[in-house]
Amino acid sequence: MFHFFSVLLITCALLLVTLPVFADEIEDLQAQINELNKARELSVKATTPLEGQLDSLKRQLSQIQAGLANLSLNIQNKQKDLDIREEKLVLQQALLEKRVRSYYIRSYLANPLLVILSSVQSGDLFRELSYRQSVAREDRRIIASISKEVLDLLTQKEKLEKDKAKLASFQAEVDKNAKFLGSEITTAKKYQADLSSKIAKLSARQQQIISQRQASLNLPSSLGAGPMFCTDDRPLDPGFRPAFAFFTFGIPHRVGMNQYGAYGRANSGQSHEDILRSYFADFSFETRPNINISVQGYGSIPLETYLLGIYEMPDSFPMEALKAQAISARSYALAYTNNGAGEICTTQACQVYKGGNKGGNWERAVNETNGKVMVSGGSVVKAWYSSTDGGYTFASGDVWGSGTSFTKRTKDTTGDIGSFSDLFAKAYDKDSPCFYAAQGVRSQYAKSAWLKSEEVADIVNVLMLSKADSGVSSHIYQTDKPNPEAGETWDEAKVKQELKSRGGNPFNSVSGVSISADFGSGMATTVTVSGDRGSETFNASEFKNFFNLRAPANIQIVGPLFNVEQK
Repeated sequence: MFHFFSVLLITCALLLVTLPVFADEIEDLQAQINELNKARELSVKATTPLEGQLDSLKRQLSQIQAGLANLSLNIQNKQKDLDIREEKLVLQQALLEKRVRSYYIRSYLANPLLVILSSVQSGDLFRELSYRQSVAREDRRIIASISKEVLDLLTQKEKLEKDKAKLASFQAEVDKNAKFLGSEITTAKKYQADLSSKIAKLSARQQQIISQRQASLNLPSSLGAGPMFCTDDRPLDPGFRPAFAFFTFGIPHRVGMNQYGAYGRANSGQSHEDILRSYFADFSFETRPNINISVQGYGSIPLETYLLGIYEMPDSFPMEALKAQAISARSYALAYTNNGAGEICTTQACQVYKGGNKGGNWERAVNETNGKVMVSGGSVVKAWYSSTDGGYTFASGDVWGSGTSFTKRTKDTTGDIGSFSDLFAKAYDKDSPCFYAAQGVRSQYAKSAWLKSEEVADIVNVLMLSKADSGVSSHIYQTDKPNPEAGETWDEAKVKQELKSRGGNPFNSVSGVSISADFGSGMATTVTVSGDRGSETFNASEFKNFFNLRAPANIQIVGPLFNVEQK
């Protein structure tokens, strides 16, 4: 009796103090576990789970495990406190028993008839009666209070037991996810290894074809290449429904300074040094002498004279952006020529030079940054730049495989990005006409990059066929061009037939496409296609490769971050 009552009493006292916090922790854990389960279900559904998704799942799992460990520790501490307080309740239990016995005695003695019949003097009669009734009322109040507390303790104990059961359920759920995660990582790595041997790397001929197709787009690598011809296909009506167009954020090559990003940063009040520090790492500003450099077709000229004829940024851009461009161009020229030892070309393959003096604000930017360069490790950096990066820049090693300490990955935005809409609102280069564009065109369908449902289905079927049999690569080029391997190119019907013969289930039509992205790194992660045979989810890079190989005309996805529009 004593142990049960004491535990109840102590438990109630503890819960009255800690229950709100404990409940908040449980609700938070429930929300995290719900997210974890949703992520696990998505990963199971995906045919090619990504390492990045698994890492995220692992981090979530670790956080939840830490939360459970903290709750478990709290329960242990509360139990210790209960044990200590239980010892102190021995005296209170004895006093309570005396109080109950005293109450019944006083209730009897406080009866007015007994008082009148007692030997108490008449003058003290009412005083004695009042005293006895007052003491009895106090006993009754204390007993009622304790009784109420006992009832409350019973309720709180029941709630605590439910919380403990929920905690045990949480732990079981987390253990299940932990087991799944270990298996999923192993499965994913095995799949990726298998994929590498099949289709992760397209054949050299296929890569060549894709490169040729992208070259036909004549995408400028910098503003110096001339007017920006990127068009927004969203207002164009191809004349069919449903219609799908794949829009890329930015255009190659996304390394170093983002020219339209510099424009946005300068308009937001950043200095030219702030701008350059946003795009380059591990460097310092230094001043170098005005040496002669060799310029293709122009011979040897002073570096500062050469810079006056650079046509890489419109004169209408803010002065701080122009200064950042002048320092980048100066640094690039010195690094490219190895401090004058070599020759630099005059096209966008290097940086656009037209001779003479461009004048205006550009001349002022060159003069006001005279000799100023970026230096890393004692050498002038090869300060690459590009016109539009689509909200993200990349290190040279990400794009060309040759890493440098001074280039870096950058989220080129005014704040955190959690969606495509955030990117449209916060990217520094959002004003570029090439910020978000569907690249490529064909003569029909309003001269747009819109694709028909069956054309998207065909691209997906080609991808699934290649996964089923890597030996079909010579047959899956685009159907509106001659086969580059001089063999037979399989049309839509043939691809579906071949896929069925290998146990596959082809799409005849596509009704919806959705794209997920990692907005921390600026890369599309998965492409989910829905249609007449259900839905399939693909690795975004894998989808892009086969899209660029099979899509008609010169329609291409030209970067790591892309989205889909639908009519």
